[in-house]
Amino acid sequence: MATPMMPPAVASTTAQESPALLGEIVVDLLSDPGTLDPALTYAFDGWSIVHSLYDAPIQFGPNGEIQPLAAESFTQLDPTTFEIRLRQGLLFHDGKPVTSAAVTRAVRHLQASRPPVSDLFSVVSAVEEVDATTARLRCAEPCAWLPAQIAVWMLLLPKQFDAASLTESSVGSGPYKLDAYEPGNEVHLIRNEAYTWPSPKGLPLAERIRFRFVPEAATRLSDLLSGGASIIASMPFEQRRAIDDGGARSIDAPTVGAAWVRIATDTAPFDDARVRQALNHAVDVQAIIDGLLSGQGTRLASFYPDERALGFDPSRQPFSFDQERARQLLSDAGHGDGLSTVMDIATTERQDIAEAIAAMLGDVGITVELRPAEQATFNEQWSDPAAAPLRFATWRPLYDPHTLLSLVVSSSGFLSRYSNPRADELIQSAAAEPDRTGRNALYQQLGQTLMDEPAAIYLWNLSSLYGVAESVDGWSPRGDEYVIPTRGYGQA
Repeated sequence: MATPMMPPAVASTTAQESPALLGEIVVDLLSDPGTLDPALTYAFDGWSIVHSLYDAPIQFGPNGEIQPLAAESFTQLDPTTFEIRLRQGLLFHDGKPVTSAAVTRAVRHLQASRPPVSDLFSVVSAVEEVDATTARLRCAEPCAWLPAQIAVWMLLLPKQFDAASLTESSVGSGPYKLDAYEPGNEVHLIRNEAYTWPSPKGLPLAERIRFRFVPEAATRLSDLLSGGASIIASMPFEQRRAIDDGGARSIDAPTVGAAWVRIATDTAPFDDARVRQALNHAVDVQAIIDGLLSGQGTRLASFYPDERALGFDPSRQPFSFDQERARQLLSDAGHGDGLSTVMDIATTERQDIAEAIAAMLGDVGITVELRPAEQATFNEQWSDPAAAPLRFATWRPLYDPHTLLSLVVSSSGFLSRYSNPRADELIQSAAAEPDRTGRNALYQQLGQTLMDEPAAIYLWNLSSLYGVAESVDGWSPRGDEYVIPTRGYGQA
């Protein structure tokens, strides 16, 4: 049976445009994505920018639901066919119409990029342009997980799209146009005057946007309180009072994402499930949440962060903090005298959290050397067998866990150093299952498998803290953590 995803009730454009546009908004992000190519963007800083420039046919709504965006409707016609019917009258930044050919170009660009994105979209065997605004994706196998990937990566592309010149000319159909990109410093955007339709992404907040790359939280805070920035992202929760007392507003939101320490099972002693269980029992996750995250976070029993994520099971309890149990498991596995290992962590992550985890592992006899790496280097080493067995990681968005599970947990995954036949079976079954309830049940079964045979030290769901100037009205955070400077997200 065809499953349509129709647009929500349309609010008036006039209502969305009130109050008046601001002149300029400065947004401080953590790091430079290094690219404006939608197919090569892997983190929320980059997604914030590319999703300001481009629209996908669909997006994630505030509750994790799929909403039509550039699409008037998005319909699964059968287990292997999706129909995208674009809204009439949409324009690219150069004034040319958005047509079904833009869907074809988007798919072809993703398939011609590099793993893992090219792998995800290799399932699309053909794109049929039914008419000027209707395209059908025909897939080689059932893939109920594909809409979640479309929402993230399948941004509509114009005829003259040239990946080699994106830093000078990125022509999309989103709420803002590219003005200038200064690598390592900032990106300048200007309002797309044609973006006045009732978009569920929201309408532009300002005439001009400057995304700046500011790695130090203290500098981002200073920028906000001095009036140099209008929105600051990725703030430590202990800075909430400073934001509020400084005359700005702190806004926090649970992100549909998770923090964990990946455990490589392709090397001893982590090929023994007892050792991996011991690691989970050794870490006092709640103490880290309370002491370093200002209480913002909920302990996880798997990779699934909350009820917005497919597979989340509120009845499943996390590993208990039990140092004696951890020591006993290590002893049973032949490591009663302890062991030594290495943990990789990106320099963009909280080093104090990694240090706390390492100290807790040390308390049960596991000596951990921390090895920080620049984000680009860290990303390149996911599946390197010579890389550290432990890897502190965060992953978002996780509305649909297929990407994470197929890349990081599946034994054939591009980023994987884990192997478990039962996990592989469940991942494959969930990928092919067309019914959402059935997929949810399979992912819940997988959650239990990944407790019995851990793929990670499961930590907490992610939360984000933002600082917002009082002059900015109507902006709201998103569960996918994109900082898109619009007003009225999810309300159209």
